[in-house]
Amino acid sequence: MNYLAHALLAGQSPALIVGGVIGDFIKGPLPGLLPQDLTRGVALHRAIDSFAETNPAFCASRNRVSPARRRYAGVLVDIFYDHLLARDWDQIHHQPLGDYSASIYQSIADRLHEIATPAHFALKLMAEEDWLSSYARIDGISDVLARMSRRARQPNPLAGAEEEFLSDPTGFATDFYDWLGDAGQFARSWIERDVTD
Repeated sequence: MNYLAHALLAGQSPALIVGGVIGDFIKGPLPGLLPQDLTRGVALHRAIDSFAETNPAFCASRNRVSPARRRYAGVLVDIFYDHLLARDWDQIHHQPLGDYSASIYQSIADRLHEIATPAHFALKLMAEEDWLSSYARIDGISDVLARMSRRARQPNPLAGAEEEFLSDPTGFATDFYDWLGDAGQFARSWIERDVTD
């Protein structure tokens, strides 16, 4: 669910960025029906997700989530990390967030015909509602969580879960910056290794 972080960690390659953003929409074994360059981006997305599962900073953030929502801690941390990334974007990236987000939406639109149709609605909505920039505001992640809560088949405590972040914003931010450094190093190594293999 951390679309912005996956885009950033994919580096400069538009195909890796698109693959990183669409990774949560692509199910099953790779390559599936995707072109090779987008498959590589989805593979990077999955590698980053696996890396996060055991990263100490990410695990620390999951443990900050209250027991009532602990089952959803991984999803919540993903969203909180995108909030922190968007909120602090000017300290992390040279390009304004609005411009960066627009370039991602355009890259996705350029490749949409190569992506499975079930993902199209969400990807178009992402651009129309500018999800990536909206994460900078608490009400933006509140909206995301409310939408996720409504879409889920089972009753869940996702609506209002931004209170988990608000209960310890400094702790989550400390974890996030530790994770971002580790994840950046991991992603760069994965990309370099994958190119040379």
